[in-house]
Amino acid sequence: MATLVTYAPSHRGSTAKRFGKVLADGIGDRYAIYRSDSEKLIPGCKVVLLRKDKDQRRAEGILVQLVERNRTDNGIQRYDVHIRGGGVSPPNWVECLYFWTTGAVVMA
Repeated sequence: MATLVTYAPSHRGSTAKRFGKVLADGIGDRYAIYRSDSEKLIPGCKVVLLRKDKDQRRAEGILVQLVERNRTDNGIQRYDVHIRGGGVSPPNWVECLYFWTTGAVVMA
């Protein structure tokens, strides 16, 4: 089963929903996910949410659903990612390395 690895910012300067808010309400807003990756993501898949800052926080939950939103300027579909059970856990450096070098990633 696939795993979605993405991040939420920790600071107020970003327009994206912050890490703590995503954990609190279980919805990551408007994540750009390539079609080839979104097709691999089904309810029950693991979702890893990273906080890319000095604290290197990580939360892991289960995908409930992807809800289509708008598209990016270059045509990538955006989704609201609904997550259940977003518990905070220590970082997994393999996930962090993949993410920080490629952006949002789906791992098989």
